[in-house]
Amino acid sequence: MLLSIIYVIAITAEAMTGALAAGRRQMDLFGVIIIACVTALGGGTIRDVVLGHYPLSWVEHPKYLVYTVAAAILTIILAPIMHYLRKPFLVLDALGLVAFTLIGCAVALEMNHSFSIAVISGMITGVFGGVLRDVLCNEIPLVFRKELYAVVSLLTGIAYVSLLSFDFHADTAILSCLIGGFLLRLCAIHFGWEMPKFVYRDPNTPDEH
Repeated sequence: MLLSIIYVIAITAEAMTGALAAGRRQMDLFGVIIIACVTALGGGTIRDVVLGHYPLSWVEHPKYLVYTVAAAILTIILAPIMHYLRKPFLVLDALGLVAFTLIGCAVALEMNHSFSIAVISGMITGVFGGVLRDVLCNEIPLVFRKELYAVVSLLTGIAYVSLLSFDFHADTAILSCLIGGFLLRLCAIHFGWEMPKFVYRDPNTPDEH
């Protein structure tokens, strides 16, 4: 129940970030709605297709599409004040990342997949909506170049599946990982924790000024 409530909050927040990204690219209303839906529901859709989990989550629950479309339209209306809501969005995004990850892991475990597949499913659910958003907006995916994001999802998934494998109660595992992953993501934002970057410059290519 707790995850379901957080999931609805998360897809709404993610849809709004997708709508803002589309707005920065000056897309029309159709484009804004598509990017919002892809951002909010894309990770879960990829997970379901990879695992052969049907019907897809938004096909089984069409209300999720309604939420994302409504969030996209609301974003257009509230666009003039959206910059004031940057910090709340970061908090909701962090919460959504962890919730998506836990849900992805749970879906894979319900299908009796292995430890590693469950963890990967959680990470796909958590981060690939944002990856699709950035690709469609012709940007390098944020997850590949900013504070710890995919790593937070990965660690959260590992912790969750590990706790279940040690026979922890499901609610205890969910709550522990939800809090732990959320705090880790907030710390990464606050302190600017990042993965080491690989920088390669071809010596035969002249510098651009």
